[in-house]
Parts: sequence; C-alpha cells; structure tokens
Amino acid sequence: MFFLVHLRSNLSTSKTILIIDDEEKLRQLLSRIIGLEGFTVFQAADLKTALKTLEQEKSIDIILTDVKLPDGNGIEQLEKLRTISPMSEVIVMTAFGTIHDGVLAMKHGAFDYFTKGDDNEQIVPAINRAFEKVKLQKRILDLEKKLEEKHGFETILGNSEAIKNAIHLAKKVAPTDSSVLLEGETGVGKELFAQALHYGGSRKNKPFVAVNCSAFAKDLLESELFGHKKGAFTGAVSDKKGLFEEANEGTIFLDEMGEMNLDLQAKLLRVLESQSFIKVGDTKPTKVNVRVIAATNRDLKKETEKEHFRLDLYYRLATFKIKIPSLRERKEDIEELAKHFVSVYSAKLKKRITHIDKDFLKQLRKNEWKGNIRELKNCIERSVILADGNELTSDLLPIEILNNESVGVDNSITSLANMEKIHIQKILSFAKGNKTKAADLLGIGLTTLYRKMEEYGIGK
Repeated sequence: MFFLVHLRSNLSTSKTILIIDDEEKLRQLLSRIIGLEGFTVFQAADLKTALKTLEQEKSIDIILTDVKLPDGNGIEQLEKLRTISPMSEVIVMTAFGTIHDGVLAMKHGAFDYFTKGDDNEQIVPAINRAFEKVKLQKRILDLEKKLEEKHGFETILGNSEAIKNAIHLAKKVAPTDSSVLLEGETGVGKELFAQALHYGGSRKNKPFVAVNCSAFAKDLLESELFGHKKGAFTGAVSDKKGLFEEANEGTIFLDEMGEMNLDLQAKLLRVLESQSFIKVGDTKPTKVNVRVIAATNRDLKKETEKEHFRLDLYYRLATFKIKIPSLRERKEDIEELAKHFVSVYSAKLKKRITHIDKDFLKQLRKNEWKGNIRELKNCIERSVILADGNELTSDLLPIEILNNESVGVDNSITSLANMEKIHIQKILSFAKGNKTKAADLLGIGLTTLYRKMEEYGIGK
C-alpha cells in the first residue's frame, strides 16, 4: 500500500487523502484512523476508480494505495498517477514486503515503504511527515508563482505591435541559456525585460543579479563584478565575492554595457567564452555558470566602429538581440500604462482616483516622452499627488507637457513671454487664486511666481 502526495500551488488549510485498497474493512479502518488526524478521506477499491476520483477531486493531497490491486500493480501504475498528480510524494505499503518492492518503490520516487502488520504504528507519523513536506512544497510553489507574477512577462503592459514583437522575441529566447542584448533608450523598461527573461527560463529559482555598469568608477567595477582577494589593493581587507559569483547558476544583468572600459570588456569576453574569471589579486580562475543579459542605450555596433567597444564582445553578447521600442513608437499603449500607474499611485498615496479626463489622456498621447515609461510614471505620480478630487485633469500635468500643446494659444501669439503669461493665468485660475498651489503646479517657487506675476502685470 502506498501514499501519493499531490502538490498544488495554491495554499490550502484542509488536508485530504485518497485511500486505494480492495479490502473494504481495511479501508474503513484506515479512514477512521486517518480521519482523526484531521484529514478528509476519499476511498477507492481499484485504480480505475482512483484515477476518476483524482480527476474529479482536484484538492486531493495524499493518496494511499495498496501495491496489489484488482486492475493493476500500484508501483507499476505510479507513472499514470503522477500524470494526474505530477508533484507527488509516495509511501508504499504492501502485505508482502520484499526488498525488491521496496527498492522499486523508492526508485519510482517513493517517500517511504512499509509492510502491512509489521509497521502499523508508523503509518500515521509517516502521513504527517509527508503532509509537512506537501505544505512546504506548496509554500515554495506559491512564492515562485508570486515572483513570476511580479517579474514575469505579464508585467510588461501594452498591445501595440512594437511591444508585442519585442515580447514575442523575448519569450522565444527566455527558456534558453543564450546571451541576450537589450537595446533601447533610457526608461523603456530594459530591466523589466531582463527580469522577465530570467523568470521565464529554467534559472528562475536561482539568483537574478542586476548591476548598472555606469554606477561604478572604472577601477571599482572589475572588483564589483569579479571580486578580489585580501590585500589586492588598498582597502581590500578581506576576500570579497563578485557579482558574477553571487549570480552563479542564475542570471546577471549588465545594464549600461556601453560604459564598460575596453580592458574590462576583454575579461567579460573570457567569462562568456569559458565561464571562468580571475579575481583581482588572485592567480587561480574561478568557475561559474551564469547567463548574461546585457542592456544599452547606445548603438554598440557604431561604438565598435569608433573602437570604443570590442567587436568580438559585441557579437558574443548579441547572440540574440531585442530592440525595446520607445514610448513614442507605441503611443497606443499610453492610456493602458497611465491607468496602471494611476492605480499603483492611488493605492500608494491612499487616494481614490476613479476617472481620468479625456484631455489629460490627449495631452499624454501628444507628448514626445523622451524619458519614456520612466518619465510617464513620474508624471502620473506627480498628478496623483496634486489631485484634490477623484479625477485627473490636464491642469495637473507639468508645464513642459502642457506647453507642447501651446496651452490653447492662437497663432497670433509668437512671444514666449506671452505664452508663459497665459499659462500662469490659466494655472492661477485653476487654483482659484491659491498662489502656493499654483506655484506647485507650475513647478516653481512661490517667490518666483510673485516675481513673474509682477513682471507680466497679472492680478493688477
């Protein structure tokens, strides 16, 4: 007789077990004993009924079945049971225990093996141990699911052809270990793509390490990436692991790759080719197994022509290249992105924004968004902060976005000063004369507002 533990990703407080045995009296006895342990018990007299029960009752946690059944051998049918319950633990119990059966059961993935009559007092403890393992596995699966939801491809919003093509390419390469080069302007979401590539692949349960190559001085970046030995340089008071070593078995994301100096590029090429490197101050190579995803806002191919970037490293990194579109190339996605950020910042700032004015969205679509999604996100956050009611209106947008529309000025107005004067008047009118609020909306100091009002004769 054996147990088969069925794992699911959703955590459940109930405990369920299916007993498969052709001896009715034994099934009833086991049902009463196991039921006292808090399990909901299902019964089946043969494999056919058991398989049907498994298909109907998706909440079964443990299956207890005899090896010798009317329509098959429990151990031999284990593969079929695993098809329905692919993450099962197994405990085998039989009336005729043999070493061969025990070895065979364990080979097929059994959690434990018992002989009827000899080990009866061990059945309940074994069930409880198996169920503890089930609960642990459920927690792990739940955490993995949350990580995938937080960092997977579902987090990349948009339905434009440009973004869908980029996602399609990323999904194709995600399951592989190939290096990927993400190209795109600042703020387009390259790290979001890198995370999705990692969590969409076989390394998703291993480390994801991100490093911005432009955030370190050139002489420090090598130590950060590869680590150093004690005494390698002034201040190296102990051995230090580098980020490549921290990312072992997982993925390292190298952002702003175009900022890396040529000497360090040569060492990175060695890592890509041999999966080994030498720490600063060391003489022995350190082996790693790391997938590299790189990103840049530069045209690295042109940088190679200027000899600012190694051509061999470029081709090694660009095994698979993905161009992430700028926001102005996917303006049909702006409304969806804006609504998402409104939802995020409404919750974060404890505000209840339920409506976005059409003119607000119109202004967003007409802006060039040189800072891309990052700029849009900051714009929405600012607007939510300034909103007093439950609606976002165009008056809450930054001056530079409103100025793109010439703020309603007719063609006879060509003076920049006149445009500024009219805009200040509009904002003061919207703020109902509240100069502090008007200054906030304009993004200037209160003293500057008073000076400009005096300069333009506003309020006289």
